[in-house]
This record gives sequence, structure tokens and C-alpha cells, in this order.
Amino acid sequence: MTDAFIETQTPKRRITDPAEARTALERAIPNLVDFRRSAPAVLDWALVEESLGTTLPSDYKHLAEWYPTFAIGDYILVSLPEPGEEHFVHRGFQSMLDVLVDAWLEPDLGLLAYPAPGGLLPWSESDESDKFMWSTAGDNPQEWVVTVAGRGGAWWHYEGGAVQFLAELCDNNLEHWGLRIFEPEVTPC
Repeated sequence: MTDAFIETQTPKRRITDPAEARTALERAIPNLVDFRRSAPAVLDWALVEESLGTTLPSDYKHLAEWYPTFAIGDYILVSLPEPGEEHFVHRGFQSMLDVLVDAWLEPDLGLLAYPAPGGLLPWSESDESDKFMWSTAGDNPQEWVVTVAGRGGAWWHYEGGAVQFLAELCDNNLEHWGLRIFEPEVTPC
């Protein structure tokens, strides 16, 4: 399925503070705050991460603590763990990994699935089968980059975290290589 690696997009500044990344996303999607919890949810991250075999990036965990699963522009589904349902999270990640392995990955090009060293771990997808993943290279999940697999077969990287990626995609600070243009409006799922 892979046609080509396009290249890598780099933010002007990588946001490392999870709250700052969430704020950037809230600025990019004005109605997102309508769905923010009144207080952060308490999630059993130890259970989630033990089942996955890795620590997850703090921006993703911070977003999940403040928001339930939501869709952006009826296009990108941002699936987030819910309190009390942490034991199901592994199944969701595994389901996305199974699809990735069956239809998308090209081991000859170095595109491997997690838990292979540096393997791709999906964290979101579009309703058009675009995949949004972490490249799990390195020991520090805070430094993982986003890898995008467009439904048309193009691959590219973004050298920032998942939440910053969503913010910059929604406010059009990124090229939409292989992705459709959409209205940055949130609907709950």
C-alpha cells in the first residue's frame, strides 16, 4: 500500500508541556472547550501502559484526562481512554495495530509495527482510513514523532507530539499532505 515517503514537517518550536499543547489545540478548535471535563479524570495509566508494554507520551495522557473521545471535523477520531475502562485500552490499540500490520506496513521500507524497536503505534485514524501513529524510536516517549499514513499511500513525519500535531493540522500550520481539508469543529463520540 505504501507509495512514497514525502518528508518530515518540523514545528517552529516543539511544545513539551502537556498543558501548553492542550491549550494550543483548544485555540485551534474553538468549540473543543465545550467538551472539556470540569476536573481532570483519574485514569489508571499504570494499567494502560503495562498492558501496552510502554509508557505513553504525556501530552496524550493529559488530553485524555481532560477530554473524552471526540471527532474533529467528522474526519479524525481521537480515541481516548475513559476512567474505569482502562483494561479495554489495549484492545483498541491492538485492533488499530492489526489493521496497520495487515494493510499498511512495509517491512522492507523499515515501516514496522510496535512492539518492534522504533515500531509504529497508532493513536488515531480518520474516517477515510488515514492513520496517525507514534514512531516509538528512542527511550523517551516525550520525544516520539508522529507518523502519518495517508489513504493514498503517502507517508510523512511530524517532529512534534500528537496534541501539537492536531493543533497545527487544525489551524493549517501544516501541509495536509494526502489528508483532506476539514473544518476544525469537534463532535463528541
